[in-house]
Amino acid sequence: MNSFENNAFFWQKLDTLFLSSKLVIDRPRNTCHYKYSNLVYPVDYGYLNDTTGSDQAPIDVFRGSEKSNLVQSVVISADILKKDCEVKLLVGCTEEDENDILEFLNQTEFQKAVLIRRGNEVPEWAQND
Repeated sequence: MNSFENNAFFWQKLDTLFLSSKLVIDRPRNTCHYKYSNLVYPVDYGYLNDTTGSDQAPIDVFRGSEKSNLVQSVVISADILKKDCEVKLLVGCTEEDENDILEFLNQTEFQKAVLIRRGNEVPEWAQND
């Protein structure tokens, strides 16, 4: 049984963060990771200027090949070398883009990631929001 509640209001907040911030692409598609040359970014990768993620750096974004400004999924990664967990937004990503991103984030033994796709459900406890 899946206990994850996919709250539509959560996704609205992510859309607002994305649309109210400037996306800076600092690692274009098909470029190598700055530290690990064997890791090649499958889509554009960057961050939202003037935001703060859990690592105190700006919120990370994977920008796919579709023309969309909705956050349709997030990836949550756990890295045992950095001893952290991070949430990264996926915007304009096809299903193929999502699979490529998951493959990219899961290719080392030190980091693993999961994907959560956007939903439009409103939990019972949030009906009055």
